[in-house]
Amino acid sequence: METAPSPEIAEGSGDSPIHGYTTNKDAYLRRLKRIEGQVRGIARMVDEDKYCIDILTQVSAVTKALHAVSLGLLEEHIGHCVVGAASEPDPERRAEGIEFKVKEASDAIGRLLR
Repeated sequence: METAPSPEIAEGSGDSPIHGYTTNKDAYLRRLKRIEGQVRGIARMVDEDKYCIDILTQVSAVTKALHAVSLGLLEEHIGHCVVGAASEPDPERRAEGIEFKVKEASDAIGRLLR
């Protein structure tokens, strides 16, 4: 198993890595909290013996919301991590970094499609 290259560290921020989603972190957290509430609502629907199709409709909505988060994170990965690897000044490390980051993205897409 390959080891990921170290994430960038923000200067003056201790050990906090800068990820592609960092600038949108609050928005992602809000969306995930909303999804969490939807999942609790689905559990409540099951507990209250609601109609199957109504529950499935809510499951579909949560699935779509999670896909939207996933696609956003993937876009952030490509725009930040892959592009960041491409800006490596050393040609050999640049090629290795790009290959690694693109493979990460491809693997993530594969997991999303399963």
